Amino acid sequence: MLARDWYYTERRRVGIDSAVASIYDRHDDSDSRARAALTMLGLQRGWRLADIGCGNGVLACEAAAMGAEVDAIDISPAMLALADILARDRKVAIRTQFAGLLSFAYQPNSYDLIVSEFALHHLPDFWKAVALARIFGALKPGSNFYLRDIVFAGMPDGIERDVEGWADFSIKNHDFDRDSVITHMRDEYSTFGWVIERMLTDVGFTLVSADYHAPLHGTYLLRKPKSGEQG
Repeated sequence: MLARDWYYTERRRVGIDSAVASIYDRHDDSDSRARAALTMLGLQRGWRLADIGCGNGVLACEAAAMGAEVDAIDISPAMLALADILARDRKVAIRTQFAGLLSFAYQPNSYDLIVSEFALHHLPDFWKAVALARIFGALKPGSNFYLRDIVFAGMPDGIERDVEGWADFSIKNHDFDRDSVITHMRDEYSTFGWVIERMLTDVGFTLVSADYHAPLHGTYLLRKPKSGEQG
């Protein structure tokens, strides 16, 4: 897509400097969780995979170790540096790309699998839909998109209860402090699960599954229909 003077600037997003990047490798089970997700998604040797918002590259490197051709994409140079270091340490090949959901380069119908985890909420809803349409265009027909993000599973009239519940859960289970929760609510763009689901299906995806398994976390498995199939 050609850049326009009205186009959203992805560098506005919060948390892309080296200080934030340094905390992303503190969860010891990230390798096994990435491997389990890729196994569940049926990753096959030789597939082309894009990890958009790749962070420190754990999932990208696991996919490369399983035989995939991987594009590790992130808007943060600090994160991409971590991904490159991890790839060298594990002796796997990944291609890093300094870009985001609205700017990653792709050929239409070229990926066998696209994964994006906890990146979409950095975009306002209008631009979320634009980003999802780009992902749809990048996938081969019949291929899957795996999305995880911070979303509100409830309705607007329960927002105070839901946010306070998420704050308590995050502080107790993920070593976050309350200031981090406040920053997310004030400065980032998490939306409702039913809004995300509508966006996903409106751009053409078939919603295979939606799982709201933890406070304000949503996991979605989407499929791009083949020609002639109904979404």
